[in-house]
This record gives sequence, structure tokens and C-alpha cells, in this order.
Amino acid sequence: QLQVVESGGGLVQPGGSLRLSCIGSKDNLDTYAIGWFRQAPGKAREFVATITWSGGSTYYADSVKGRFIISRDNAKNTVYLQMNSLKPEDTAVYYCARRGSFSGGRIYLRVEDYDYWGQGTQVTVSS
Repeated sequence: QLQVVESGGGLVQPGGSLRLSCIGSKDNLDTYAIGWFRQAPGKAREFVATITWSGGSTYYADSVKGRFIISRDNAKNTVYLQMNSLKPEDTAVYYCARRGSFSGGRIYLRVEDYDYWGQGTQVTVSS
């Protein structure tokens, strides 16, 4: 059973916006850091953004900084990725990932830092 489930992907024109959601399906997310990653065809999975358990700290890949915003609503057991000014190069399957243990205020950027992954949601940016 998946620990996290993504939703909100779709087809959008360049310059448009989408909001992805990551919901905890089995456990509450409120004590775990959450990361968003993406994988384009033929490419390795890459870091996009992360947020600490409290939401007090966030970190972004340079390629999305200033365009994407990660946030969380622990009361709703949900983490969001607001994506604005989308570009064709943002096209990928986007994955939400959860740390396996409480990690305080540390920031985690690597695929191997996360223990539980969703099934992914496709984002396509095209005119």
C-alpha cells in the first residue's frame, strides 16, 4: 500500500499553472519531511522541492526557484506543489516522497534520502 498519493497533474500550456497534491494515505505526514521529484523520459529522477515537517523551511532546485512553491497543511495531511510559469522542460512525471523517520529541521535533496514514494502524476506542458 502506498504511503503517499499524488494528484493534480495534467496538460497545460506554457506559462500556465498547476497545483499538485500529495496526501498521506496510511500515516499522518505531519512529522515527516516531504520532497517533490520529477522524471522526464530517458532522464534520471531529479529533485524539485522539499519542505520540513513543520513547513518552517523549504528548498528548491534552481530550475524551479521563483516559479514553484511547496507548502503543507498538516491538518489536511497534504503537501502541495504550486507550479507557475510552466515551461515545456517542466514536462515529467512528478513524484511525492516521504522520509521514513522524523528528521527535524534538516533539508534532504537526494532520492536516496526518502523512503516512501507515490506512483507519480504526469505533468505535460505543451501548446
